[in-house]
Amino acid sequence: MNMEVTQQGVQPPPPPNRIEEMRIPVVMMRDILLKTMFRKNLDLVTDISEAICLPRAVTQELVDMARTQLLLEATGTLNANSGNEMGYQLTDAGKQRALDALAQSEYFGAMPVPLSVYSEQIKRQSIRSIQITRQELTSAMGHLVLPNNLLDQLGPAVSAGRSILMYGPPGNGKSSISNGIRDAMGDKIYVPRAIEYSGQVITVYDPIVHSKAEVETDDPNSLRRRRTFDTRYVRCERPTVITGGELTLDMLDLVYNPTARTYQAPLQLKATGGIFIVDDLGRQAEPPQNLVNRWIVPLEESKDILALQSGEKFEVPFDTLAIFSTNFHPNEIFDQAALRRIFYKIKIDGPNQADFLKIFAMVAKKKKMPLSEPALVHLLKKKYPTINNVYANYQPVFLIDQMISICEFEGIPNQMSPDLIDRAWANMFVKDEAIVR
Repeated sequence: MNMEVTQQGVQPPPPPNRIEEMRIPVVMMRDILLKTMFRKNLDLVTDISEAICLPRAVTQELVDMARTQLLLEATGTLNANSGNEMGYQLTDAGKQRALDALAQSEYFGAMPVPLSVYSEQIKRQSIRSIQITRQELTSAMGHLVLPNNLLDQLGPAVSAGRSILMYGPPGNGKSSISNGIRDAMGDKIYVPRAIEYSGQVITVYDPIVHSKAEVETDDPNSLRRRRTFDTRYVRCERPTVITGGELTLDMLDLVYNPTARTYQAPLQLKATGGIFIVDDLGRQAEPPQNLVNRWIVPLEESKDILALQSGEKFEVPFDTLAIFSTNFHPNEIFDQAALRRIFYKIKIDGPNQADFLKIFAMVAKKKKMPLSEPALVHLLKKKYPTINNVYANYQPVFLIDQMISICEFEGIPNQMSPDLIDRAWANMFVKDEAIVR
């Protein structure tokens, strides 16, 4: 187990103290400084420091370097509203350099983290370092009625942080189980706003994917103050990326913005340190075998290979729990070589009658629907035999919601009866019949 991840949480990335610790080309840092000052009209080191997400001392080093190159100049006035801080402005040469740099790349703002430095942070917060206990997983799945042996299979799979294939008939909670796995991972990690490779900027932090954690406040009565961290990162919940039938192979490649001349991280890189869920595998335009073939190197070697516009390929760490979910039998959509690469295969079956009734009663209570013995007997003895007594987890919610809608339409209190069961059932299945055109 990686000792960087402890009960106290993930070790944060330390902030740089000097330019030499940045490990980014100095010219690139200088240009981002100039572009940020130009685009955001900043003149105080405090504000510039916040915009480029660097400590003030390092920012001052960059400002001083730009001054020696005659790209910045002091305004000669102290700002009384900012602690008598000296102001700086771009010289004519500085403005021209900023415009030239913007023509090469529109990126400005947070200084990127070199890929090699980010790789070190990934090791500190690896998803494979998490040990999920039975109690934690049970608590996260508490809203689900699951077979007793399912947690026996899920627990080791999640703790291994490798790859999981969940398969079985539709409507039995594969997506809900995936979300429960995500909820069981309660710690926080650090996501870079952007990374740098070979002079190129790749944006990673995405507010749609990443859930920013609340900022911890200092406790003046505490002997241990909170630890500062490199603000080029954002402290987040472990990310969860969910894709479904819309997933295509090109969504797993770097996205190049020709206008801004920057890259955006693909989905699996945004999911680093968290979970990548491919839901409804087999419903995509791409054959499932092709999709899994794309994952073979990441799953086996814990690294992914991406390509720049120039064609240059490079490696990035793959530290993600990949969960594949399908309604098809695995042998129908994969060859054995692909199946061998997926570490855990877990079948998610529909509930038996006893579990179905537990779910039905739980949903009815939540939705304030009184239970009726005659209605339940009618459902179990008359309706389910017509579909060979095949139960699914989605059915209680569907049937009860249907009956509530009927009651609201008829202007009567929530209730269930054999007649209402029949009307709700009619919307759950479509009668198999020929349509005369």
